[in-house]
Amino acid sequence: MGVAFGVALAAAIYFGGGWSVAHMTGLAAQSISLTSISGLSALGVLVLVGLFLGILMVAPVSPLSTALPGAVMLAWTGLLGLNVQFALRLIPLRGEGYGEGFHTMLVSGVLVLLGTLMLCPVFVPSRWRHEGRDDAGSADAEDGTPGRPTETRLLS
Repeated sequence: MGVAFGVALAAAIYFGGGWSVAHMTGLAAQSISLTSISGLSALGVLVLVGLFLGILMVAPVSPLSTALPGAVMLAWTGLLGLNVQFALRLIPLRGEGYGEGFHTMLVSGVLVLLGTLMLCPVFVPSRWRHEGRDDAGSADAEDGTPGRPTETRLLS
C-alpha cells in the first residue's frame, strides 16, 4: 500500500506541483497577480499537493509512501550536480507545462528540500511497527485509568 501511495504522491508532485509552478512563473512574467482567478487556481492546486504530502507524512501508512519519491528527488538532484544535460533529459513531458514546472523546481533546489523532508518519516521507529501487534505483555500497556492520556509511543 505504501508503494501505491508513493507513486500517487510522485504523480501529484510532478503533475500538480509542476503545473502550478509553471503557471505561477508564467503569471509573474506577465505581471499578473496571484490574487487573480488564474493565480488562485494554481495556488490552490499547490496547496492540495502539499496537503496530500502532509497527510502521508503523518498518517499511519508505510513510511515508504513518502520515502520512495523523496529518494528519487534527492537522486535526481544529485544527478543534476553530476551531469546537468542528462538530468534535464530525464524529465518526462519536457515541452508541457508539467515538465517546465518540474524543471524549475529541480534547478531551483525545491526538490532537494522536498526530498529531504519526505525522508524524515523513515527515521521514526513507530512508523515501521505493525498495527495489529499484541501489546498485552508490554510494560507500558494501558491500565485503563480514567483521565490518563493514552501513550502514543511515536518516538520509541
